[in-house]
Amino acid sequence: MGKPCDAQEGIRIGTVRRPPRGVRKERYASDDWFDVWYPDLAPSAKLMAQGKAAVAETEWKRFVRAFKAEMNVPTARRTLDLLAALSHGVNFSIGCYCENEARCHRSVLRELLRERGASLG
Repeated sequence: MGKPCDAQEGIRIGTVRRPPRGVRKERYASDDWFDVWYPDLAPSAKLMAQGKAAVAETEWKRFVRAFKAEMNVPTARRTLDLLAALSHGVNFSIGCYCENEARCHRSVLRELLRERGASLG
C-alpha cells in the first residue's frame, strides 16, 4: 500500500511510468497510492533508468536536462500550464514512488510548475 493521504494533498496525481504492480485501477485511491494515474508527466522508461542510476551530481544534472527536454513537448507543456493555473484554486499533489524528492523527477516538475507561476505549498 501507499502512504496514507494527508488532507492538504488534495487530489493526488501519480506521475509514474507504471502503476503499482498487482493493484487494480479502481484500488489506486483506496489503497493510498494516488487518485489519478498520469504517466504523461513521468520520465520515459530509458530516462527513468538513467535517473535512478545517477550517483554523481553531473549524472543527475544530465538526467534533469533530458527530463526537461521531454517535458518541452506540446502535450507536456500544456499539462504543466494547466496544472499551474489550477494550482491557484485547487489543492493537488504530484507523487511517485521515490522517497527523496531531491533526486526524483518530482523536483523537476516542481521547478517547471514554479516557472509557470504555480502556487506551490
